[in-house]
Amino acid sequence: MIGEDMRPSSPIFAEAFSAGVTSQGLDVIRIGLASTDMLYFAAGKLNFPGAMFTASHNPAEYNGIKLCLSGARPIGKESGLLTIERFLNEGSPIDFRSVGNEREVDMLEEYVDHLLNLVNLSAIRPLKIVIDAGNGMAGHTAPAVFARLNCDVIPLYYELDGTFPNHEANPIDAKNLKDLQKAVKKHKADIGLAFDGDADRCFLVDENGDLVNPSTLTALIASRELAKNPGANIIYNLISSRAVAEIVEENGGKAIRSRVGHSYIKQLMADTGAVFGGEHSGHFYFKDFWRADSGMLAALHAIAALGEVDASLSKILKPYCRYITSGEINSEVSDTENAMNKISEKFGSASGNEIDHLDGLTVNGDTWWFNVRASNTEPLLRLNVEAKTQARMEKIRDEVLATIRG
Repeated sequence: MIGEDMRPSSPIFAEAFSAGVTSQGLDVIRIGLASTDMLYFAAGKLNFPGAMFTASHNPAEYNGIKLCLSGARPIGKESGLLTIERFLNEGSPIDFRSVGNEREVDMLEEYVDHLLNLVNLSAIRPLKIVIDAGNGMAGHTAPAVFARLNCDVIPLYYELDGTFPNHEANPIDAKNLKDLQKAVKKHKADIGLAFDGDADRCFLVDENGDLVNPSTLTALIASRELAKNPGANIIYNLISSRAVAEIVEENGGKAIRSRVGHSYIKQLMADTGAVFGGEHSGHFYFKDFWRADSGMLAALHAIAALGEVDASLSKILKPYCRYITSGEINSEVSDTENAMNKISEKFGSASGNEIDHLDGLTVNGDTWWFNVRASNTEPLLRLNVEAKTQARMEKIRDEVLATIRG
């Protein structure tokens, strides 16, 4: 399966990739313009490996490729990328037939059918929704999805344009959500949705124009999944809010902590049979979506929760908002290992603190925690802090940053 986003270079790369694959004797199905979760849908439904040409939320000059195995199973460093690298360097030992075939298949409507079979939206009240596609692939998928719903949609930047003329399609950066926030307030909308470039991530804005923490959406979806699957396992990554695990357990589920990264979460979901997983970065994973992530499916869960009751989004989400977070703070550090050791020495010796090294360094206090992780690609340390109060969060944040930055 090959899909491509709206970047000018994506069809060129997809064409070259298809030619290379068919030259080795394998058949190719081209699904054309697609969101990444639409590619995962195709790979899952047809049980084929997939390749999606996209640079996701990155600036216009970038491009890349996201790969999955048959059934939308993930490919990570330890689960396939090193094998691919070896084949590239040494040649593949597999003997293929001479020439493969390429065909095109439009799977958009089947993708929409599947999503709407997973979330019951038939009885929701009329809602006004602002959707910021960021000139990315949600401009292709959202019209097909929302045409079937009882919603008044105000579209922002639906035009597919890989040069991103309005703002970067990166909703994790708050500056890229300002247009959505203004539009929600201007139109008195019930909810705002923002998607990244390849539309596999979704961020929410409530009726007041306030940003919704992805951990809050994780907790909301987890409670909905547990209502359907009592006692089920739920995955959350280690820099999600402490509230996620609390809410999972309060709803009778088992909260399982994961490293950051889609390949780790998807593998842990497979190992534990978890029905749902969420990440702080706006990725949401569903067992009934082949354990793959789908921003659109997460958005539909939020819309269902809102449309089933006569209450505002902020009121619905209030029980899930229990802590104050710092957001991710990056510090350039020449010796990341030495800096991590200093943090461990300072905070690990304090009475009552718990330390673990599942992913970087996590220190848990009574009403607070923080995690520090080294970047895989840059000389950076990434800090996330959470506490019960603003003052406590700021105190911990400033102490850790002072240690990191000397």
